[in-house]
Amino acid sequence: MISVFGHLNPDTDAVTAALVYAHLLSRTGTPATAYRLGDLNLETAYVLREVGLDAPELLSSLAAGSPVALVDHNESAQSLPNLIDLDVRYVVDHHKLGDLTTSQPALLRFEPLGCTATLLLKLHREAGLSIEPVDARLMLSAVLSDTLHFRSPTTTDADRDAAAFLAPIAGIDDVAGYAMQMFAAKSNLGDIAADKLLKMDYKVFPFGTQTWGLGVVETTNPAYVFGRQSELLSAMQAEKAAAGLGGILLSVVDILNETNRTLIVSEHEAEVVRAAFGAGTQDNVADLGHLISRKKQIVPALEAHFAD
Repeated sequence: MISVFGHLNPDTDAVTAALVYAHLLSRTGTPATAYRLGDLNLETAYVLREVGLDAPELLSSLAAGSPVALVDHNESAQSLPNLIDLDVRYVVDHHKLGDLTTSQPALLRFEPLGCTATLLLKLHREAGLSIEPVDARLMLSAVLSDTLHFRSPTTTDADRDAAAFLAPIAGIDDVAGYAMQMFAAKSNLGDIAADKLLKMDYKVFPFGTQTWGLGVVETTNPAYVFGRQSELLSAMQAEKAAAGLGGILLSVVDILNETNRTLIVSEHEAEVVRAAFGAGTQDNVADLGHLISRKKQIVPALEAHFAD
């Protein structure tokens, strides 16, 4: 049995990709089971409720040599802690190649798309498989989530075409309305603890000799997030110390206005943000303008800065 999972602190694409790819593998003769590597965020929980599915089982460890399939990630820092000891058989991802190594030849599929789901649709077509309504709903939700309903600079024509193809199969007549319902669910943050809010969409990256934590809160109500600024800065400082990070950032992305204001915990982060993005910091906030994609805009700029 192949264990299929997305990255730590999973988003909608990571969870739905695990479900869809496990189903695809099983339909093509390779029994597979979907898992998740963390709690669901509010948007993903909404999507699964709407489609009538339970969340995949939470996975914290696997025995060495266990066969696995990775979706929506390929870097060890974003995966199970003993990834190097596992038998990686498949990888389906839309991110850059990281530090992945395998014990034997694996089936790797990487494409520069806005979403893993768009690639999964291609794999269905290549296998000659029809798209079942539940899978269509999951994939459509992931496309809308990862591209911010086509607002993100990571969006490609293939993502737009995928959404147009999947919507009628999924039974979604008003795609824009459904996207707004997803974003409203994501933005209903209530009394979520600051440390959990920090980790809802959070990844760790190596930059030169340092490791940085980069969190993102995508919301239609950024005022709520900034109303808790002091709590979040304290949570960021605690995580930075506990994980021995060189730096930590939390970008608050206004989905509707397509802007990014990033929380800055210390002068070190302020100096790096000033050098990498030309953005000053005032009251622990740096205005990064329309740089709303961690994958395409934030990480590459930081990589370039630390490479100098």
